[in-house]
Amino acid sequence: MTTNPISTTATALPLAPGHWTLDPYHSSVGFTIRHLGISKVRGRFGQLEAELSVGATTEECTVTASIAMDSIDTGRSDRDKHVLAADMLDVRSRPTMAFRSTRIRRDGTDWVMEGELTIGGVSRPVMFDVDFGGVAPPEAFDGHRHAGFEATGEIRRSEFGLGFGAGDALLGDVVKIQLDVQFVESE
Repeated sequence: MTTNPISTTATALPLAPGHWTLDPYHSSVGFTIRHLGISKVRGRFGQLEAELSVGATTEECTVTASIAMDSIDTGRSDRDKHVLAADMLDVRSRPTMAFRSTRIRRDGTDWVMEGELTIGGVSRPVMFDVDFGGVAPPEAFDGHRHAGFEATGEIRRSEFGLGFGAGDALLGDVVKIQLDVQFVESE
């Protein structure tokens, strides 16, 4: 596989076509939600799997990801236990959150990734603003090219049937999501 990036055009990504796998040691998924309308609670998910398939143009690119819902970490184990319970995330019936892209496009100098997020059998369209951090050459780390991305977006809990306070002042309906991911080019 070539290690030279393709040129950036209106429909091309600045990455060589091919399969890229997630570097889990240099990737994270964080979230923020309002509590009582006066402050934010932040957390993260510790188990993320993702793949990036790069084609010659953005129309030929796809991203898939899966998050283990029980890997939530809000910094308080008692709160995490409650969040995992049936009245909130209900991880017994919603063990994973899955994403698949449907479109990757440029918006001026920015990137936008549209896709479908599925939580517990409920699928909804989502959109992420993507910041491409660049590509590290093979000699920079482990003999492989690494590509970095930051993606931000938001979902509404009520659209996925995630209860406990949806629609009232206890917990906000909007959950802001931030992904910092690094992919490694496959040989």
